[in-house]
Amino acid sequence: MINLKNKTAIVTGATRGIGLEVARKLAACGANIAIIDIELGDGASIAAIEKDYGVKCKGYAANVADADAVESTMKTIIADFESVQILVNNAGITRDGLLMRMKVEDFDSVIAVNLRSAFLCTKALVRHFMGQRTGRIINMASINGIRCQAGQANYAASKAGLIGLTKSNAVEFASRNITVNAVAPGFIETAMTAKMDEETTDKYVASIPLRRMGQPEDIANAVAFLASDAASYITGQVLGIDGGLGA
Repeated sequence: MINLKNKTAIVTGATRGIGLEVARKLAACGANIAIIDIELGDGASIAAIEKDYGVKCKGYAANVADADAVESTMKTIIADFESVQILVNNAGITRDGLLMRMKVEDFDSVIAVNLRSAFLCTKALVRHFMGQRTGRIINMASINGIRCQAGQANYAASKAGLIGLTKSNAVEFASRNITVNAVAPGFIETAMTAKMDEETTDKYVASIPLRRMGQPEDIANAVAFLASDAASYITGQVLGIDGGLGA
């Protein structure tokens, strides 16, 4: 069992989907959780984490693509939790469309939420990590940042950029015992994929060597491992969680 007791993890975009599952898994391993999302809803999922796992869990409403909002929120979290050891840059959106029809604002918004936010959150927290001489940063990339498809120029660019950011930061922060890794999910069963028609879903599944969709828990398990002491000698890596799709 992975032990993250007495550690605090920040997870962005974690009120639903993969982000929420990551937050729940880290809490199950003993970590206190700070969730940052642009909207927190009724806070039920945050309260449930605290109740179910007996850890401290607080939500912070902020736009992680806004530099001032990120800086302020990180300072508040550090004050509330005293120290932070784990950052999971999970916030992400899609605005798919063929490039010749893609609106400039749709390109910019995806880059801002998926890539700029990871840069801002890392920049706002890394000095804290350096002072502690320890830290774990996990970025949520995608198989589509490696093996791209038509209609996702903005999304693929953001995730490929996130992989580059991961590798550069891994080298830059290594001397302070801060590891930086990325996970690259494949076709995962979420509310987003549930909107796809059966024919399209079957086509995707048929292309996966394991012949099934992944579950959010598969991603959360990998994040928990990379956040743990068991992964202390792993940095600058991209872990594909895709059922063999990227093989």
